[in-house]
Amino acid sequence: MTKSNFFSYKNKPLVRKNNVIYYGNMYEDVVAMLTVQTSHKLDDLLISDKIQVQLISTDPETPPQDMVLKHSVRNGLFDALDIADVWIERYIKQS
Repeated sequence: MTKSNFFSYKNKPLVRKNNVIYYGNMYEDVVAMLTVQTSHKLDDLLISDKIQVQLISTDPETPPQDMVLKHSVRNGLFDALDIADVWIERYIKQS
């Protein structure tokens, strides 16, 4: 078995599938789900504009309607990742 390397931000893994980015360690109590809602093209790059950020529970016992603990909409990927990182860190400290 080979070790899989993920992109990371502030020492937390980033996993992307289409317009959804998961941020955080799935073995922790929470992760952030970032959904790119709008984007624009700048030369050959696709730049994310509006991003929905959700802090979600990774506990398999949590009912689906209670999985989202916090949510917000941010402009730009860095703002979205920064708020997600703050939420994760605060949740981990409270646990």
